[in-house]
Amino acid sequence: MNDNAKIIETVPEFLAHAVALEDESAERYEMLADAMEVHHNDEVAELFRKLMQYSEDHAQEVQTLASDMTLPNIAPWDYNWNCPGSPENCDCFNDALDYQMTPYQALNLAIHNETRGRDFYAWVSRESPDPEVRRLAGEMASEEQEHVDLLQAMIANTDLSREAPLEDLDPPNTPDG
Repeated sequence: MNDNAKIIETVPEFLAHAVALEDESAERYEMLADAMEVHHNDEVAELFRKLMQYSEDHAQEVQTLASDMTLPNIAPWDYNWNCPGSPENCDCFNDALDYQMTPYQALNLAIHNETRGRDFYAWVSRESPDPEVRRLAGEMASEEQEHVDLLQAMIANTDLSREAPLEDLDPPNTPDG
C-alpha cells in the first residue's frame, strides 16, 4: 500500500486513472508478447496477446464511459495509485520476465498483476467519498476479478508445464564478472 495515495474523489479523476491503468496494462502485455516472439516462445506470446486484448477492451469500455466528459490530464507521478507504480505494471514484470518462461509462469505473473488491478479498484470503491465513483470502481473490481478467475481456470484446465524451462543450449552472451 502506498501511504501517499490520495483518495480519488470525482468520476473524471477515477476514469482518468482507469484509462491509464488499462492502457499501461495493454502496452506491457504487448511488450511481453513481442519479447516472447523474438525468442520463439510462441505459446506464451499468444497468451500475452490475449491478455493485451482484454486490457484494450477494458480501456475501450472506460473511454466509452468517459465520452461525454473531459478527463483531467494527470502527470505519471501524480496518479493516486494505492501501491507503488501502476497496479498492473509492477516491477515484478521485469523481475519475472525470462525469455524461456513457461505458460504457467506467464499466467501466474498475469494473475499477480490482475489481482493488483482488482485491489486498486476495490480500494477506490471503499475509500472514495463519491457514490458514483464507488459504484464504478466496484464494477471494475468485479471485472478484474473475472480476469483473475479466468486466468486461474486456464491454469486449472490446461495441461501447462509447471516445470522449469529446458536448459538453453545457446544462451545469450554475457560479460564475465
